[in-house]
Amino acid sequence: MSYVPQRPARSEQLPLRQLNVHVNCWGQPAPGSVPLVLVHGWMDVGASYQFMVDALSADFADRRLIIAPDWRGFGQTTLAAPCDHYVFADYLGDLDALIDHYAPDGQPVDLLGHSMGGNVVMQYAGARPTRIRRLVNLEGFGMPASRPAQAPRRLTQWLDELKQLRQGEISLKTYPDADAVARRLTKTNPRLPADKAAWLARQWARPGADGQWRILGDAAHKIVNPSLFRVDEMLALYAAITAPVLVIEGSDDSLSQWWKGRYSLGEFHERLKAVPVLSRQVLPDSGHMLHHDQPERLARALEAFLDVP
Repeated sequence: MSYVPQRPARSEQLPLRQLNVHVNCWGQPAPGSVPLVLVHGWMDVGASYQFMVDALSADFADRRLIIAPDWRGFGQTTLAAPCDHYVFADYLGDLDALIDHYAPDGQPVDLLGHSMGGNVVMQYAGARPTRIRRLVNLEGFGMPASRPAQAPRRLTQWLDELKQLRQGEISLKTYPDADAVARRLTKTNPRLPADKAAWLARQWARPGADGQWRILGDAAHKIVNPSLFRVDEMLALYAAITAPVLVIEGSDDSLSQWWKGRYSLGEFHERLKAVPVLSRQVLPDSGHMLHHDQPERLARALEAFLDVP
C-alpha cells in the first residue's frame, strides 16, 4: 500500500526567471509568521519533504507557510528551452526570485536545504544575509578542495560530456512501472519503508508515451561542472552568514563513503568554523536521506531550532 500524506500539499506554478517553477505548499501564514522554504537535493523533488512536513506538530506547521519548490530541470519545473548543462549560480538566482515572491519587501525567511540544496542555501545565506532568519543545512557538505592545475582536465571533461550528451550516450535509466521505481528507491535507501517508496516513486517519476517510467530530472544534470570548487570562496561566503545555522548530519557518514579519503567529515567540520553562529546535530540511525529515515526526529529538531521569536 502507498503512503497517505497527513498534510497534502497544494501545487502552485510560478513564472520565474524564464522558468515555470512548480512549488509544493503547506500551511497558511499567520500574522507575523516566518515562511519556511525547503529546497531539495540533486535528482530529487520538492515532494521529498512530505514525510517531514507530516511529522511536524500542528502548532508549528499550520500557522506558517511552508514551501518546497522543484529546482530547474527537476520535478515539474520546466525551462523555456532545452539546455545541455546547468550552472550552479542559477540555483541561487532561482532561489532569490522565489523568496522575493513568497516573502516580499525583504521579509526574512527560514531556509532549509538538503544535499545539493544544502550547499545552495549556505552560499545564498552568505550572499543575502538579511533575507535569512534561521538556516538549516541537511548534509550539504560541499566538494573536495580543488587545485588550479585541475582546470584544463576539468574543462576537457566538460566538453567531452557535452558531446556524449548530444550523441545520446548520457541519459537516465527508465523503469517498466512505478513499482520498479519504488524498488530502485529502496535499493538506494534500505531504510525507506515500502509504503513511502510507493508514494515517492509517483512524485519522483512519470510514465512517458511509451509506457516507460522516467525520473523527473534532466539528463543534462549529469554533466560535470566546468568550474572548480574553490574552498577559499566558500569560506568567505560562510563567514558572511549572519543567521544562526543548524547543520544536521546522518549517523552513517555518507561523505566518507562517497569520497573514499578525498574528503572527510573532519574537513567539512573544519570549514564550518568559518560560520559565525553554528550548531550541529547527528541524527541516529539515518543516512544521507535523513528526512526519509528519521522524519519525526528531524521535525522535532527543526521545531526546537526554528520556533523562536
